[in-house]
Amino acid sequence: MSAATEAVPATAPGNPVGRSVHDSLIVARRNLIRMSRIPEMLIFGLIQPIMFVVLFTYVFGGSMKIGSSTSALDYTNFLMAGIFAQTVTFATASSGAGIADDMHKGLIDRFRSLPMARGAVLTGRTLADLVQTALTLLVLAVVALLVGWRTGSDGHTNAGKVLAAFALLLLLGYAFTWIGALIGLSVRTPEAATSGGLVWLFPVTFISNAFVDTGNMTPWLRHIAEWNPFSATVQAARMLFGNPGQSASGAWPMEHPVWASLSWSVLIIVVFRTLAVRKYRSATA
Repeated sequence: MSAATEAVPATAPGNPVGRSVHDSLIVARRNLIRMSRIPEMLIFGLIQPIMFVVLFTYVFGGSMKIGSSTSALDYTNFLMAGIFAQTVTFATASSGAGIADDMHKGLIDRFRSLPMARGAVLTGRTLADLVQTALTLLVLAVVALLVGWRTGSDGHTNAGKVLAAFALLLLLGYAFTWIGALIGLSVRTPEAATSGGLVWLFPVTFISNAFVDTGNMTPWLRHIAEWNPFSATVQAARMLFGNPGQSASGAWPMEHPVWASLSWSVLIIVVFRTLAVRKYRSATA
């Protein structure tokens, strides 16, 4: 019997909500066990963000202007919220590829034969990806500290705010994994899911305040960047970390980044979870 079918018991709580939570946790456990048996997934997932940290810090650091400063250290402090946000959102591609792989191998058909909540397969997968993303973020934070990143440069932060910043980053990552889930269910192969999961992420992450001050952009592009959900989370993380931010802006998401980040993330989860579960039911009907 496969790990997929071993992980899910034949009975589950009778309450629909309790059953859905129970089944989702069982599927999440199955995916975490699978991930632990393939450590290269975590290793390769760490290489790209670490490369971005090193390249942007040491190659571009002295050339970027943050406010009136061209200090490499100031740019590192400005940069890290963007790198953290990029890392959690790029997990979308692996999430979509994993779901597409399960569809391709017929594991979804095996899950269908079990008495479990339909949405649990996707919820369990996204929860497992969230755990992996949290571990990646932890390692990346250590690397950031090694290259000089520090919180509290404005003198108005504390441990609670730093943890809140990481919570907002993980919430954004979890929201984006539902977009990845929808993509994974909509394509035929894991390779197509990986490509489809990355092609839209590059403009989302680079047309933002992650790597440069949007004040230096042309007005129409700056408007797009400031209303980008990704930018709201980056701005919120910078504010909570106590790191330097972008120049003053009248855009609501930049003036109230924490609320904007929460609102965008919850909206993305609601919309794309609904679409993904609907797609799952039609794809496996």
